[in-house]
Amino acid sequence: MASMSVVDQTKTHVGSVDVSENVFGVTPHAVLVHSAVVMQCASLRQGSASTKGRSEVSGTGRKPWKQKQTGRSRVGSNRSPIWRHGGTVFGPRPRRYTSSLSKKMYRKAMQSALSSKKTAGELVILSDLLLPEPKTRLAAAVFNQLELYGTILIVVGQDNPAVLRATRNLPYVKTVLPQDLTVYDVLRYETLLVVQDALPAIQELWS
Repeated sequence: MASMSVVDQTKTHVGSVDVSENVFGVTPHAVLVHSAVVMQCASLRQGSASTKGRSEVSGTGRKPWKQKQTGRSRVGSNRSPIWRHGGTVFGPRPRRYTSSLSKKMYRKAMQSALSSKKTAGELVILSDLLLPEPKTRLAAAVFNQLELYGTILIVVGQDNPAVLRATRNLPYVKTVLPQDLTVYDVLRYETLLVVQDALPAIQELWS
């Protein structure tokens, strides 16, 4: 176990908490982290691009003109790819880009991502995140008090409608529950802001 400082919304030290070395203290495995990010980014691709081949485009199967004695080039169909409105050769077809990664490998990738955040000083443990109203300006004021000016990934311990509503209009902030945490998001956002009541769930899920 390692100890980390806990701050409140005014960035005042209010205590410390023990974090698991199995989750926040492992040696980062770059290859697994890369594989996890590639898997997640690939799963976001729709793969719905589609074109029509010569057998699918509209047109007759009749030969436009006879083979010889016309002075024109030979052609067998007006659906030929070299003709206007003809079929497409080797065009994109609907496909799936998804790939898989074992649970054990993904867990190791998540541990690597969380450990790298802690090592880089980009992990902040917040005692609580309370907003009197679900207002965007109030959430932005809290981040200013915490001196967090880059992109922020917030992990809350339970559904908090006020925080979700207050942060959804901030393009540089994303709020998730522990079970929705992903390697891609951990690496994408500059600061990982964990509300203290979410820490046990994170350590239980990824230890």
